[in-house]
Amino acid sequence: MKHVIKRPLVTEKNTYHNAVGVYVFEVDLTSDKAEVKSAVEKNFKVKVQSVRTSICRGHAKVTKFGRGKVPHWKKAYVKLAAGEKIALFEGV
Repeated sequence: MKHVIKRPLVTEKNTYHNAVGVYVFEVDLTSDKAEVKSAVEKNFKVKVQSVRTSICRGHAKVTKFGRGKVPHWKKAYVKLAAGEKIALFEGV
């Protein structure tokens, strides 16, 4: 079984999205919008209006231990129906 939602992304920029009902999650790289929608509705008991996804490309990184690579990852912007909220982001 594939875990679609990896973690919520809580940043200063994303808190502005939360005010208008858009929540941001890091999701599995192979998941599609329909899987993200059903996973959010099932896990948080809310009604999802739309989902936008974005693939964030990895990059090379140099540390004192040598060279490495940050892997590609995917994030999803989930817009909820009017009046819906996720308590995880509200700090409850």
